[in-house]
Amino acid sequence: MRNSNYQRICSNLLKGLPQRTVDIIERRFGLKEEKPQTLEAIGQIYGRTRERIRQIEEDGLLAVKEKLSDYKDVLKHFEKILESFGGFKEEKELLEFLGGKRAQNHVFFLLTIAQNFDRFLEDDKFYSFWAKDKKAAEKARSVVNSIINRFKKEKKPLSLKEILEKQKTGKNILLSSIGISKEIEKNPEGKFGLKGWIEINPRGIKDRAYLVLKKEEKPLHFRDIAKLIDNLSFSPGGKTHIATVHNELIKDQRFVLVGRGLYALSEWGYRPGVVKDVIYQVLKEAKRPLTKKQILDKVLEQRFVKTGTITLNLQNNDCFIKDNKGRYRIA
Repeated sequence: MRNSNYQRICSNLLKGLPQRTVDIIERRFGLKEEKPQTLEAIGQIYGRTRERIRQIEEDGLLAVKEKLSDYKDVLKHFEKILESFGGFKEEKELLEFLGGKRAQNHVFFLLTIAQNFDRFLEDDKFYSFWAKDKKAAEKARSVVNSIINRFKKEKKPLSLKEILEKQKTGKNILLSSIGISKEIEKNPEGKFGLKGWIEINPRGIKDRAYLVLKKEEKPLHFRDIAKLIDNLSFSPGGKTHIATVHNELIKDQRFVLVGRGLYALSEWGYRPGVVKDVIYQVLKEAKRPLTKKQILDKVLEQRFVKTGTITLNLQNNDCFIKDNKGRYRIA
């Protein structure tokens, strides 16, 4: 159905009403202007209270609804489209789909005066959406909660295919459910997750560096991290400054300096601190003296350094003591 038809239908529905009533409805729904006006704004134009304008609008809409039976084909078309989306759809997406750029306000007007559809207002968890009935809306919220619980369990972004594999619902219902949720978003790589996750909405260099290391699954030099940040689909554009990356990684506890310029993620089991600190922690956890080789093996699991660097730190008598069997303990 062409957008011009919606405009013509709205005009026909308003015929026969008092001119002031027509003007108020057109202003309220933006049928002549692009942006709908508030009751207060219209009241100022007519020198009437907000409540009086609301009463005039309400009386006019009651009269219009009586004429809507002449356009049952339009309502059936709306119903068919909603059913194709799974029985519900986020408001902006539905209005754009039905009305394009020019007739969205007219579609909203027709949906509002029809008895066939329910509108659910935006709240903390959901965007405004339309449903063919309350049962469809309940289904929508149920699917959203199920997907969110799945994300919390998996603790990682999922593709649409991965979500569908375990979600007992159709693709259209799934997409419509995601569309009305404020808690679920899609990242530039096409995967879905919770909006607070950095894999979905990374903030700044630190989060992007974290994503790079997670993807590479190995320690990297900060120069390489800077280059790989520029290749991320999340990158805002422009070249990432190497010095900025280094400075940001030093300040964030998620990253551990494990070698000369090499950074790893602390969640991989790497401990913070210099070589001396790592030796101390190794001996503390062992709860017994260790040989030089045992210490070297343990420290080299944590740091990419030369064995000579570890040996030099072991010679610090203020920190470590070597017994007559060649084993080391904490001083």
